[in-house]
Amino acid sequence: MIAEVIVDIVHNEVDRIFDYICDDNVSVGMRVTVPFARGTATGFVIKLKPESDVPASKLKAVLRVEQGAPALKKECLDLAFKLSARYLCPKALVLRLFLPAEMRRGAVRESYRTSVKLLDPEAVFSPRAKRQEEIVAFLKDNGGEADAAFLRERFGTSPLESLTTKGIVRMEKKRVMRGPYLGLSKEPKEKPDLTAAQARAVDLIEGTDKTVALLFGVTGSGKTEVYLRLIESQLKRGKTAIFLVPEISLTPQMLSQLRARFGEAAAILHSGLSAGERFDEWQRLQSGAAKIAIGARSAVFAPLENVGLIVIDEEHDPSYISERAPRYNTFDVAYFRARYNHCKLVLGSATPSVETFRRAELGEFELVRLQERINLRPMPEVTIVDMRREIKRGNPSPFSGLLRDKLEAVLREGNQAILFLNRRGYSRTVLCRDCGYVAKCEHCDVTLTYHSDENCLKCHYCGAKYKMLSACPSCGGTQIRYAGVGTQRVERELHSLFPTARILRMDNDTTSGKEGHFKILKEFSSRNADILIGTQMVAKGHDFPFVTLVGILDADMSLHFPDYRSGERTFQLITQVAGRSGRAQARGEVVLQTFDPENYILRFAADYDYMGFYRYEIGMRQGTAFPPFAKIVRVLVSGEDEKKTLDVLRELYENLKQLYTENTDSFLFFNRMHAPVKRIADRFRYQILMRLSGGELLSKIYPICDGVAHKDVFIEVEEDPSNLN
Repeated sequence: MIAEVIVDIVHNEVDRIFDYICDDNVSVGMRVTVPFARGTATGFVIKLKPESDVPASKLKAVLRVEQGAPALKKECLDLAFKLSARYLCPKALVLRLFLPAEMRRGAVRESYRTSVKLLDPEAVFSPRAKRQEEIVAFLKDNGGEADAAFLRERFGTSPLESLTTKGIVRMEKKRVMRGPYLGLSKEPKEKPDLTAAQARAVDLIEGTDKTVALLFGVTGSGKTEVYLRLIESQLKRGKTAIFLVPEISLTPQMLSQLRARFGEAAAILHSGLSAGERFDEWQRLQSGAAKIAIGARSAVFAPLENVGLIVIDEEHDPSYISERAPRYNTFDVAYFRARYNHCKLVLGSATPSVETFRRAELGEFELVRLQERINLRPMPEVTIVDMRREIKRGNPSPFSGLLRDKLEAVLREGNQAILFLNRRGYSRTVLCRDCGYVAKCEHCDVTLTYHSDENCLKCHYCGAKYKMLSACPSCGGTQIRYAGVGTQRVERELHSLFPTARILRMDNDTTSGKEGHFKILKEFSSRNADILIGTQMVAKGHDFPFVTLVGILDADMSLHFPDYRSGERTFQLITQVAGRSGRAQARGEVVLQTFDPENYILRFAADYDYMGFYRYEIGMRQGTAFPPFAKIVRVLVSGEDEKKTLDVLRELYENLKQLYTENTDSFLFFNRMHAPVKRIADRFRYQILMRLSGGELLSKIYPICDGVAHKDVFIEVEEDPSNLN
């Protein structure tokens, strides 16, 4: 038998199929070790056939199977080939998406423990066998079984071995599943009654003949319960489900709800798990022991069969687009799997992306609305505060007078508040008042951020750390000033204003440890803190019944980015974070601080007027020919040697220019330039930007980029990039 193998090496020169002789124990999907070049390599078996076109004298044999059961299902292999063709990237790179990295490298294995089982509870012992008698008594009191290591430590090795020899106990090797978030409650909860709107939503989604449904519901309208009912319906049919959330911080809360409803049928997949946890959860899904995969973007590749439902919650979130090769859009992968399995793909959001809502409005997707909160609770009242007036009044603090008063009232009444600022650290920049010097990263073309807890400067692009300045390196002056406000500074000033308040901070600095998100959110939901300060990870999906106030400290921050989506992103963030307030009985309030109070985006957000925002935005996009009325393609060229990088850029530009010349009617814009951030991690960055009237030329752009190669220069193609920096 001949196995067709793709070796697990990401390089265009070996991005092809190799034939190897194999035994009957090899099947499609397995990972195998094969002779390759002058050594060995692991690879994926993608097909078996009776004979090869390669002469028998040149064929080598598979050395060994890496694991007994096939690692990749047929659906995964089909999807991998489709993605490889779609994004013109090596097949090995795509196949890696389907396996935990540690498993692929052989760095993690199944975990076992030795258990001791009592066989003869009525055994009689001599007075000299007191320890043996104690072990038997302990086993009787603990269900007849206990961990061998524990018994050896407590009673000694010799008595346990004697009991085993006599046949009174038996040693058994048992698989141990390393479960994440062990502190989550597993208590089953009673299903709430569906509202009329929720029941109608379930019926519409299950009844439509369209593959994709958009569940457009305001924050707090009960979208999650609709998802749970749809999942329950599919499990009853013997099918499986994939549930995607945009942030790792949301997975514990959602896993808790899934476990309360479906028990151990839910498994979690994301990069924040330990290697052992991710390996075991993947195996539970692959073996069929778990039927529901929940996680962030990468969980769309979960090894499930017979998928009956895929949910993408907060579908508008940019985190669903991969920023590393292959730069896939999660929707594209989910849509393939939905079509492959003849199942529904449900997109949920209170603020759908403009592109998604237009497709629903035009009838391509089923549009399902949930326009009122559960039990008709009112939306939080939003008050816009003009921070220009605060400065004129002599208030330099990050908090307006109104926000301070509202925080004081929340603390007095025993409720909770969330403060949102999408900038971590203490201060955005550190500068010299004497000469204007601004501290920048040596490896990236960006300013450094001051972090007070470590008294250092950090680069938020490459992670480099620097000592805090005591004097200006340019002029020697000592007038060092902090500019801008970060979450650390907000936390410090809050402690000064409210010394007795219990305050938590949630950003990349405080959540870097294992289960960092989970621990902070558990503390806050348990009411062990009064105020939660956070970046955008606090804005989405969380349900805290005692939060009655949300403060948005710098609503303008994302508003003026050089990106056509900046208005949309600002509207979405404000609406999402405002929705964390007033989700129980008490009416919620939102204080929105801005230096641009008349901005149309902020006004639409304050009124929760998505349709007003959408009509305005779609008109602007159509008039200026931006997506969804055009396609933006960015080709990013980066390398450590600037001259080599520029040489590749010029060659690539000339090749693409020929395509531009032949299809000028299809190009709305075509040019080369520095990337907005010119250097990251010592790599110089240039880009070619194209705006196309449609996507027809994509099939020609990818091969052109693939045809320009240099071992020291990376070329990456992005479609409608989520971040133009």
